[in-house]
Amino acid sequence: MGFLKKVFNRSVEKQVITIVSGLPRSGTSMMMKMIAAGGIPPLTDAIRTADEDNPKGYYEFERVKQMDKGDVAWVADAAGKSVKVISALLKHLPPGYEYRVVFVRRNMAEILASQRKMLVHRGEDADKMDDAQMADLFTKHVQQVESWLAQQPNFQTLYVHYSDVLADPETAARQINRFLGGHLDEQAMAAHHTGRHAEAAQIARSLLSGGKLPPGERGRIERILAHSQQQISGGNQGAAGGA
Repeated sequence: MGFLKKVFNRSVEKQVITIVSGLPRSGTSMMMKMIAAGGIPPLTDAIRTADEDNPKGYYEFERVKQMDKGDVAWVADAAGKSVKVISALLKHLPPGYEYRVVFVRRNMAEILASQRKMLVHRGEDADKMDDAQMADLFTKHVQQVESWLAQQPNFQTLYVHYSDVLADPETAARQINRFLGGHLDEQAMAAHHTGRHAEAAQIARSLLSGGKLPPGERGRIERILAHSQQQISGGNQGAAGGA
């Protein structure tokens, strides 16, 4: 009886699928790479190769984009792996599996700027989208997705912020590992972001100087800036001491 229980529990565990989600250009590829470093293999097909917008790769599986057309047979192959699914397609994931969703948030101004940059690189008109209108649509969409996720009994969700991961990768790795079962290599996860404190500080300064932060966001950004500057200062002192 005990043996059968162990076998049953093991089969249930294998049905857990790690989903990395968020808006386009929110940092989902970064998160896929981080989780892969921790020990959960990604489900990818390498069809979309790295480019100047994502020099470290996109970590995508093309069939994900066909879920809204009914192509979900591939989901069985994602058990025990991680797969990137943009927020708009989460509702098309089939029942019968347990999903752990790491949802990446990012300041809307950064997302829109990143999308504009991508359009320019593709030779498309970056001015064809109105930032205010897109920000409003994205904000409403994310609110709807978060509400939907909270109502799904087979979905567990961890929300992480892009700039928080850059500013304090060790804490982010610890939170993600705990959420995903506690068996990941936190040191390897954090190592992918060590040395990016300067980037986090630059993003924080840009957001603070922009003056368009939603209520409650300024304090969080200020804490990120302070932490990043502290890490940079500590790193410089360590380098000087080592010299």
